[in-house]
Amino acid sequence: MERAKIRLHVEHPLGPGQAVPLTPEQAHYLFAVMREGVGSRTALFNGRDGEWTAEVSAAAKKGGVLTCLAQAAPQLDPPDLWLIFAPIRKERTDFIVEKATELGCARILPVQTEFTNAQRIRQDRLQAHALEAAEQCLGTYVPEVADLVALRRLMAGWDPARRVLWADESLVGAAEALAGLPPGPWAILIGPEGGFSEAERGWLRGLPFVVPVSLGPRILRADTAACAAITLWQAALGDWR
Repeated sequence: MERAKIRLHVEHPLGPGQAVPLTPEQAHYLFAVMREGVGSRTALFNGRDGEWTAEVSAAAKKGGVLTCLAQAAPQLDPPDLWLIFAPIRKERTDFIVEKATELGCARILPVQTEFTNAQRIRQDRLQAHALEAAEQCLGTYVPEVADLVALRRLMAGWDPARRVLWADESLVGAAEALAGLPPGPWAILIGPEGGFSEAERGWLRGLPFVVPVSLGPRILRADTAACAAITLWQAALGDWR
């Protein structure tokens, strides 16, 4: 069966013959924007059951029903990797969320630091960006984007079993080899534009579960550093091996 070109994320369970109701927004997109109708086929995923090819069995202006025909791709969950980052300019923050989704992060946590530019975020908008990235890149998993929280508060309740790989810009030099690090749950920590304050740097170095590493001989912007660190981790400890 040919893979459908239009993909939608739904909350409904997916399985053989399963009827899936559309939200008004999804119905408008399918029937008014994309000009699809009864008999058209669409790809569906819910983050749990893989991707399914579904056929439009009912179409209306504010609703509709799709019926699952067959599974087009199995569920592919990311490794147990979280991304912690300090939001920067709006479009660059959007970029970080999109690329973290594409590269295989299971959870995305924006944090407030002493030098963080953004005092607040639109969590719902960033979550929508993660969903859109998964839809466009044939992903079957959408990471949760948490609301903004102070880094010190986040670390105060941190489970030390989840190690934190800190991309420390003060360690510019030879790229660190991550192959010797232990497997298990990890998080990557990317600082704000301008880096962490000296007080934050000393505090982070005192946390036993934080592992400072270098990303190489060049200073990277925060959004580039996030992509580089995720790539290095995936190649050494994730599901790219």
